[in-house]
Amino acid sequence: MPDHSTFSKNRHGRFRESEAFRHVFESVVERCMSEGLVGGEGFAVDASVIKADANRSRKTGGGEPIDLLDSRHGTRAVREYLAALDAQREPITPVSISPTDPAARWTAAPGGPAFYAYSTNYLVDVEAGIIVDVEATPALRTNEVNSTRIMIERVEQRLALKPECLIGDTAYGGGPFLNWLVQDKQIKPYIPVWDKSKRNDGTLSHAHFTYDDQNDCYTCPGGKHLYTTGQITSEGTILYRSRNVECASCSLKPQCCPNTPNRKIARSIYEKARNAARALAKSDAYRQSRKNRKKVEMLFAHLKRILKLDRLRLRGHILPKTPRYATSSTGWVRSVDRITPTLSARPLQAALMSCISFAAGGIVPLIPVFALRGPALIPVTAVVSLVFLAMLGAGAARVGGAPIIAGALRVSVWGAIAMAITGVVGAAFGVIL
Repeated sequence: MPDHSTFSKNRHGRFRESEAFRHVFESVVERCMSEGLVGGEGFAVDASVIKADANRSRKTGGGEPIDLLDSRHGTRAVREYLAALDAQREPITPVSISPTDPAARWTAAPGGPAFYAYSTNYLVDVEAGIIVDVEATPALRTNEVNSTRIMIERVEQRLALKPECLIGDTAYGGGPFLNWLVQDKQIKPYIPVWDKSKRNDGTLSHAHFTYDDQNDCYTCPGGKHLYTTGQITSEGTILYRSRNVECASCSLKPQCCPNTPNRKIARSIYEKARNAARALAKSDAYRQSRKNRKKVEMLFAHLKRILKLDRLRLRGHILPKTPRYATSSTGWVRSVDRITPTLSARPLQAALMSCISFAAGGIVPLIPVFALRGPALIPVTAVVSLVFLAMLGAGAARVGGAPIIAGALRVSVWGAIAMAITGVVGAAFGVIL
């Protein structure tokens, strides 16, 4: 299996404008679907920060002009990045830009010194932990959420898979994304709601007020009503306010609004979707989804620690329609290992056959002991023992799904070493058969 760096170098070269790697990745996912490893009932999504292949000491301020005549800045990656910004009119100005990899984001999300990084976003089928899609974005939370929409729609279009539920953490619990899942896609969000309405100063929080959907008003614990003009704020909320006169004479005012003349509550325009997510959070299926989400974390650990995908280089500005071949190829390597149960190793069967092998290897040498006498006894017994150990080691490897030759050699070599040590110890103590 080629190393992930081989995929990366070819992606930047002859396959830069090709979808060859995505075709390979999706072919493996389709094979997993045909083998029954992808159910499609539930997906889990998560993102992990991966360092960009850029020197953190070489940087340019986000607001500084870039001279394309400078040898550091006049690269293809910088020109593509600036052209894409002009086309998209990106409103966010990065704190700093790397001349080597301008699409990477300057972040200190994992803690410690800041560095240039990307976020790798994975969409995983929870039935067997198979990666069904992957997207790499700059290390920015809004991009992570937007990439999830891209992956869900792409999987639905190209693989005809639409999950019944989506599992995620609080980063995906914003109102717009929950509304998109519930209203537009009819997908159950097993996601904690991003909620900052709870107060920590001892006063009454949003949860103490009851909303009346029919009259479009809130009722406070004291029985007073909060009404709204219906105007939507820039933050996507609608403000509900109580009357100053009613609050002034209320006995709960010290616990409700001690520093203001009235009480104000901000209700999200996506509150119906948020309430739907809150209701699902009380179900047994939600509690099970928290356990299923660990499969995504295991994939991240495997990719970073085993496959050594701890650095990612995507030269040029990242466009949503561009496949992320580097991470897709690595996800493909992970999926190949689990393509079918018949190809995976079975450690319990291998251990059982190993026990039988060593037991049979101890019984078989008794045959020449009873059949032969004289000086030929010891060499014949050793040869017969090694032959049978090799045969049984090969059988154990075949049953366990391991390489047959390696299994036979392993048992034979260790058997020969054991017999040699036994002979040396016997000779040392004067014990001769």
